[in-house]
Amino acid sequence: MEIPSKYDPRSIEDKWYSFWLEKKYFRSVPDHREPYTIVIPPPNVTGVLHMGHMLNNTIQDVLIRRARMIGKNACWVPGTDHASIATEAKVVAKLKEDGIDKSELTRESFLEHAWEWKEKHGGIILDQLKKLGASCDWDRTCFTMDEARYESVIQVFVDLYNKGLIYRGVRMVNWDPQALTALSDEEVIFREVQSKLYYLRYKVEGTQDEWVTIATTRPETILGDTAVCYHPEDSRFSHLAGKRVIVPLLGRSIPMISDEYVDREFGTGCLKITPAHDVNDYMIGQKYNLESIDIFNPDGTLSEKAQMYVGMDRFAVRDLIVKDLEAAGNLVKIEEYTNKVGYSERTHVVIEPKLSMQWFLKMADMAKPALEVVMNETVKFHPEKFKNTYRHWMENVRDWCISRQLWWGQRIPAYFLPDGSIIVARSAEEAHGKALAKFPKIKLSELRQDEDVLDTWFSSWLWPVSVFDGIRNPENEDIKYYYPTNDLVTAPEILFFWVARMIMAGQEYRKEVPFKNVYLTGIVRDKLGRKMSKSLGNSPDPIKLIEQYGADGVRVGMLLTSPAGNDLPFDESLCEQGRNFSNKVWN
Repeated sequence: MEIPSKYDPRSIEDKWYSFWLEKKYFRSVPDHREPYTIVIPPPNVTGVLHMGHMLNNTIQDVLIRRARMIGKNACWVPGTDHASIATEAKVVAKLKEDGIDKSELTRESFLEHAWEWKEKHGGIILDQLKKLGASCDWDRTCFTMDEARYESVIQVFVDLYNKGLIYRGVRMVNWDPQALTALSDEEVIFREVQSKLYYLRYKVEGTQDEWVTIATTRPETILGDTAVCYHPEDSRFSHLAGKRVIVPLLGRSIPMISDEYVDREFGTGCLKITPAHDVNDYMIGQKYNLESIDIFNPDGTLSEKAQMYVGMDRFAVRDLIVKDLEAAGNLVKIEEYTNKVGYSERTHVVIEPKLSMQWFLKMADMAKPALEVVMNETVKFHPEKFKNTYRHWMENVRDWCISRQLWWGQRIPAYFLPDGSIIVARSAEEAHGKALAKFPKIKLSELRQDEDVLDTWFSSWLWPVSVFDGIRNPENEDIKYYYPTNDLVTAPEILFFWVARMIMAGQEYRKEVPFKNVYLTGIVRDKLGRKMSKSLGNSPDPIKLIEQYGADGVRVGMLLTSPAGNDLPFDESLCEQGRNFSNKVWN
C-alpha cells in the first residue's frame, strides 16, 4: 500500500483520538506511581472554543502528555462552570424567543428550562476540546452544578457561616441593571470615558438671592440628594454652617454639612451627597445620619421615590433633567470631563452603586495566609511579575459579596422563620429540626428559604478540592492521592477571581495549597495588537482552523509565539508553519 507523501490530518486525528478514548489511555486511577495532576479552568457552560481556550488547553496538554511520557500517573480533570449570570441571560433570551417571560414562570419551571438548555448546549465546548486533541480523563468530567459539586458548595457555606465568616447585611454593592443582580468588585471593569461635568446651583433657604454651586457628572441623582457638603477649613463656605439649601426642581430642603472628605480642588469645592447612589456618599450618610433615598428601580429606571421622571430610563432622564434645570435657572455651565465609569464585566452595561441586602464573606483573615504562600514561593507564579499584582489585590481585599439575585445557581441555604430570624442548614429538613427547638409547633411549610443563589466563583474556588469530592469525603482515596495538584494554567485576569480564592479554599479545607505552580498565559492578539474578540470580528474560528491545518498544526502554531505572561501576536501563517512541521514528522 502506498503511503501518501502529504499528511492529511483529517483522516488521522479523529481515528486515533477515538482509539485512545476507546482504550481509555487518558484514564487515571490512584496507584503506586507519582501522580501528576492538572484541573482544567472550567469554561462557561455557555461557551464555545475561542483562541484563548486554544492556547490555554494546548499548554495544559503539553504538560500532561510530558508527565505521562516520563512515567507519572497523569490526571487531567475536565469540566464546565455553570456561569450563573451568562447562562441565565441565555435562557431568558431563549424563552423570550418562544414568547415566554421569566416573570411568568415559577422558580422550578424556570430551572427545568435552564437544565434543558444546559443539556443541549453545555457539552459543546468539551466536544471541541476533544477536536483539539486534549488528553483529559473524560470519565472524570465535572460540572459546578452537578450533585457532588452542589452539595460541596452548600456544605462550605454552612461551615463558613458557623465559623462567623459569612454574614448578611445592607451594604453598597455594584448593581447590574440588565442582569438584575449584585456583582462583586472584581466583576466591574472601569473604563475611561468622555463625560460632562454639570455645574448646578442650589438656593440657600431663607435668602433672596444666595446660591451654592456644586459640580456633578450625574445630574439625575440630585433627586436623591439629602445634603450638600463642604470642607470644614474652606473659608468660602464657613458662613453656611447650620444653613439649609433647596434641591432644584424638587424644592426639598436639605442641610449644609462639613467634612474633611471633600476635595476642595474638585469642581466648586461643594459636594452633593446622595447616600443611596455613591459609596463615599453612603459613608458620609452613615456618619451624619442622613436619609437615604433610592431613586432607581432595579432595572435602572426611576422609581416612585424620585418623584419625577418615574419609569424613565436613567440615561434618558439625564438628557431631560439638564434641559429642565436650565429652564428653571439652576444650570450654571457644562464642561467636558474625562472620568472612569464602572461597567458590568458580563453584560457591559454601566453599573449602579446600590444599597442592598446581601450575603458577604469576610476576606481579611483568609487573604493573609494566601498572600504569604505566594510571597514565599510555596506557590510559584510564572512569570514572577504577577506577584506584585497579586500582592496589591490581597493587601487591599474587601469582603466578597457572594449573593446573586438569580435562579440558576446554588441556592443560599438560609431559612427565615416567622419572627425574622435565620437558620442556616444543609437542607430544609435540617433547618426545620433546628427551628423546632425554638418553636416546638412550627411546620416545615412556615420556613422560607432565601431566594438568592451564590456567586458562580463560590463554586469554582473549591474546584481543585471538589473535583475529587474532597469537601464531602475529605478522606477519600482520590483527594489523598491527587491533591495538591501540580500546575495550574490560566489567564492573569482571573488571578484574584479564581487563583487567589482557590488558594484560600485549599488552605481552609485541606490545610495545603491547591497547586505548586501557576503558569499565566498572555492574551491572544491579532497582527495589529488588538485583543481578539467577536465584536471586532478579528478572531478566527478555532474549529475552522483545525479543519484547515489539523489540530497539531494549530497547536504548534499557538506555541510558536506564546511566552508565559506575554501577549501572543497570532497570525494564521503560524498554523501553516505548524502544518508543515506535522508534515515533516509524517514523512
